[in-house]
Amino acid sequence: MNTSPLNKSRLYWQCRRGMLELDHLLQGFYLRCIDELSPAELQSFESLLQCPDAQLLEYLMGHSMPVDSAMSHVVHKIRRSATH
Repeated sequence: MNTSPLNKSRLYWQCRRGMLELDHLLQGFYLRCIDELSPAELQSFESLLQCPDAQLLEYLMGHSMPVDSAMSHVVHKIRRSATH
């Protein structure tokens, strides 16, 4: 997916959370995958970034998953991207 430079910049800054683990996972995913996301995945990624840090960490560490299946899909993509 080709996002506008302004939107990409905004998303990148939203990936900066101030918690090292989250920064590493979210910024790494952004750098590796942002241009490959479908419009629906991009929307779910943006929604995921609205979650509080503690909840995001729970999702990305695999301790819990979002109820929303589209957000869960993106969480799985983020976790997979961190291992490749």
